[in-house]
Parts: sequence; structure tokens; C-alpha cells
Amino acid sequence: MTVPELRRWAAPVVYLSNNWISLAGVVIVTTSTVFWLFLLPATLRGVENPYSGILLYLALPALFFSGLILIPLGIAWRRRRERTAGNLPTDFPPLDFRNLELRRLAAFVVLTTFVNVVIAGQLAYSAVNYMDSTGFCGQACHSVMNPEFTAHQAAPHSNVDCVKCHIGPGAGSFVRAKMAGVRQLFALASNTYSRPIPTPVHNLRAARETCGECHASTADFGDRLRVVAKFGAEENNPATKTVLLLHVGGGKRAQGIHGAHLGAGVRIRYAHSDDQRQNIPWVEHRDAAGKVTAFTASDVKAAMPGNLPIREMDCLDCHNRPSHTYEMPEAAVDRALASGAIAASLPFAKQQSMELVKRAYASSAEAAKRIPADFEAYYQQKYPAILASRRPDIVSSAAALAAIYGRNVFPEMKIAWGTYPNHLGHTDSPGCFRCHDDGHVAPGGAKITQDCTTCHNVLAMEEAAPKILSDIGLDK
Repeated sequence: MTVPELRRWAAPVVYLSNNWISLAGVVIVTTSTVFWLFLLPATLRGVENPYSGILLYLALPALFFSGLILIPLGIAWRRRRERTAGNLPTDFPPLDFRNLELRRLAAFVVLTTFVNVVIAGQLAYSAVNYMDSTGFCGQACHSVMNPEFTAHQAAPHSNVDCVKCHIGPGAGSFVRAKMAGVRQLFALASNTYSRPIPTPVHNLRAARETCGECHASTADFGDRLRVVAKFGAEENNPATKTVLLLHVGGGKRAQGIHGAHLGAGVRIRYAHSDDQRQNIPWVEHRDAAGKVTAFTASDVKAAMPGNLPIREMDCLDCHNRPSHTYEMPEAAVDRALASGAIAASLPFAKQQSMELVKRAYASSAEAAKRIPADFEAYYQQKYPAILASRRPDIVSSAAALAAIYGRNVFPEMKIAWGTYPNHLGHTDSPGCFRCHDDGHVAPGGAKITQDCTTCHNVLAMEEAAPKILSDIGLDK
């Protein structure tokens, strides 16, 4: 096609495109193009941020093509309108700057491009950073992710962004995240998402790529002292303490809990018969010398359960709730009593607290209203003199109790006490006893031990004033 022919073909397009529909399409195309150019360096380096990927490969292309569609739609609309009115010219103005329509279109494109450059330069960086934030992950889909967001805020890893653990670098992680994100978006829009959200997350990155970035597998943590306070349900809320010496260990030697499971040369695989990895009928242990021993649960006849998924053990098999930790009611109330958040000097504070947090409530809002009201009403009815003299203590204790419920139970998502078990230890769930049950036996008769002293020594068991704490100066 020659230049004169091209100009004759383009002349009606320029003329007819001067309408609000086509110009809106031009704005959209220009905006998406400018944003894409600003983000092009990130594209060339390789996209590691999952939300940058959403913007680059999903949002911007959708915006760009929607703008392209609007341009011919506007042209067709104006052509039909002018033809109906009898104003459609038979000879369109030539494509030079004496053409008013061309000057208007060029000025419009230049102006919108300039404005978009200024806006994109200010917003692109901030927008990507926001989409990388924990607040965006937890609050953009508030009804779905509010439980995990709430638990994350109270967890030891509350300062670690969600994407650091949930989305990995590289093309493979990016593609998996995008596929999962699209599926989750449709589930949210159609209100078909699971309640509660099923766990564990099966496509989570390996622990060596997440935990291992900060926690060295070669570190030897030695022994750790743990004091567990417990309160009785009697009127004076009698307090006792259990003192444990945990053999955490680790490092290059196969000692302690970490060394025995994740020490140098140690490799443990297991088969699980349920999605939550609670039932483990088969365990294979390879020691540092390369010796392999398979243990099978006594109620499983076959040496190796067929068709069961096999997983290599890592940090997350015990520390399965490192960033979204949920409590059990008694332990949570005991901790609040020990810290003073709930006044242990209030009569029957433990008993009344347990009764209120274990009740069924229709919603989180109802619980937040009824728990403080019912806690105060109890003392109004049973101990009016104490309520009159210690109202601030009762009000603050009631608020702490409501907070315990509010960060652990979410009726709207069908999350109750124990919905998300914590496998660390064996008090909140079977935990260690999934394997250390004295019932996993090797062909030669060896068992996975359940000897308590393998993992810890009990220095005091539910004593009111453990002597060991006095001896080491921790009895205050």
C-alpha cells in the first residue's frame, strides 16, 4: 500500500475517532502502555513479586485490550450517528496538520501521555509495594483471610510479609501462584470458598527456602527451659507451674530434637493417610551413616501402605503453625492469668473465663459483645461488692477474655477451638505422638520411642512453688 493510499484509508478513521467512546479507549490504551513501560525493567529482570505479576500479566493486558475494543466501537457509533443524521462526509479531510480533527487527536494523545507518565511515576512503585504488604494479603479478602491475618499479627513471625513464605522466586512459583490466585478469585466472587480454609497448604515452598533463609539448620540450640503456668477452677484460682528442660539440640551432631530429625545426613520420610497429616502409618528413617529403617504402625499389616502420599519431613511437620498460631482455650486463659491480663485475684476467674470462651456464638460480633457483658454480669450477681470496688480489673479482664476468643474462633468461617491443630509438642494435638506412639515398629522389633526423656526432662510437675525455679533464681 502506497503512502497516499494509506492516508486515504486512515483519514476516515482519524475523523470518526473523535468521539468520547474512542477517546476513552485511547486514554485506557495510553495509560496501560505507560504503566507497562514503567514496569518493563522489572519484567526484564524476572518477576519475583507475585502481585507485580498480577499487574504485569493480568491487569494491564486486560486494560489494554479493553481500550483497543472501545476505539473501533466509538468509530462505528459515530459513523452510524452521522450517517443517520446525513452529516457523514464523502470526502474526509487530509491527514496533515491543517486538519482540525487530526490536531485535536494528536493534542489529546500527547496530553494524556504526559499526564499518565506523571501519574504512573508516582503510583506504580507505591502500588506494587502495597500489593506486597501483609495488610493487602490479609485485608483485601477480609472475610476469607481475616482469621489468618489476625493469627499472623499475634505470631512470632508477624514482621515477615506473607509473600516471603507463600510465594517463591522464579517462573515455576509465579505460574503456580497465578493459577491459584485466579481459582481463589473465582471462589471469592461466587462465594464458593471452603469454610474453614483447608490446611496444610500443599503447594507451600520447602522449609529450606523459607525457614532456612533466617534459621540456620546447622545451629545448635542446646537445652531450653520452659515454665508452663496452670490455674485451677477453684474460687482462688490456685496456680501451679510445670518446669521442662527441652532438649532442642541441633547442629552437625544428631543430638536433641532438631539433631535427631534434621541433623547432618539424617533424612526422614513418612506416609500420611489424611490431608492434615495427622495419621502417619509409615515412617522411614535414614541415619547419618546411611542406614535405612522403616517403621510401620502396628495396626497396618502391609510393610508399606499403598497409594498413600509420601512426604520428606522438614521444619513445618512440627512447626506447622509458625506464622498463624491458634491457641487452645485453657492454655490461652492460663497465659492471660499468668501475665495479669485476666486478674487471677478475682474469684472463680478461671472457671468463668473457660465457660464464656467455650460457649457457642453466632458471630464474632456477638461474642465481642456478650463475653464482656456476661463476665461483668457474673460478678454483679455473685460478688456485687467486688464489682463495686474492682470494676476496672473486671472490665480489663473481660476485654482480655474477649480478645482471646476473637483471635482464635471465627464462627463466620467455621473456625472453632482446635480447627487448626498445632503439632509442636503433644498438648494441643497428637503432635509428636503421631510417630512417637510406641506403636511404630520396624521389622527387627525396634520402635520409635515414646520415652519422655528423649525430648525433655520434667523438673517440676504442676507444683505451686517449684524448688528448681527458686534454685536458679526464677521464682519471682
